[in-house]
Amino acid sequence: MKISWLKHAAFKIETEDKKIIYLDPYQLSKEEEKADIIICSHEHGDHFDEDSISKISKESTVLLGPKSISSKLEKFDGKGLSLYEPYEIENVTIELFPAYNIKRMRSKNQPFHPKERNWAGILLEADGKKIYHAGDSERIPEMKKLALKEIDVAMLPCGGTYTMDFEESTDAAVDINPRIVIPMHNWDVELDEYEKILHKKNSNISVEILTNKDLNI
Repeated sequence: MKISWLKHAAFKIETEDKKIIYLDPYQLSKEEEKADIIICSHEHGDHFDEDSISKISKESTVLLGPKSISSKLEKFDGKGLSLYEPYEIENVTIELFPAYNIKRMRSKNQPFHPKERNWAGILLEADGKKIYHAGDSERIPEMKKLALKEIDVAMLPCGGTYTMDFEESTDAAVDINPRIVIPMHNWDVELDEYEKILHKKNSNISVEILTNKDLNI
């Protein structure tokens, strides 16, 4: 399996049988490979970019996301999934988990990502590997349950604007306890300190910064 970070929270995954999967595509070029599966965590434009979805779609592309964004998915004949209900397609299993804000507020009582919207983090299993993409989430209690999933790679936001900063993101990594963490959604914040902070908390978790490389697992 090859994992490529494209920008922001957008990733491309190529499985051993050459399936192409995109997570939260954003500002992609028409030269990108066409997708077999696209999974979007929620409806915000930097995670559900309709222009990018159009560019990477072919007739057989399957678009998935939480049921709470079904009106968006329907534009592309996509399918909405309930949280915690595994869905299998083409030797890939997808399960959605909650993603929401606890502290970061748009206004006094309105989080940027309210829990009741049922937006999602994405757990994807293929080639015997488990990949978790946290979407736009802060560190939330549900993340501790993910430790039971024995996740290989966790993609965690860390920019601190709408989601987690470095301290919160590395605490979330300790909760989830994956083999590898890929920091993402960093809003151009330099990532050099991320690994140092995490390794003070748990030196067994590797950090991969995919600015100029891919990850093969």
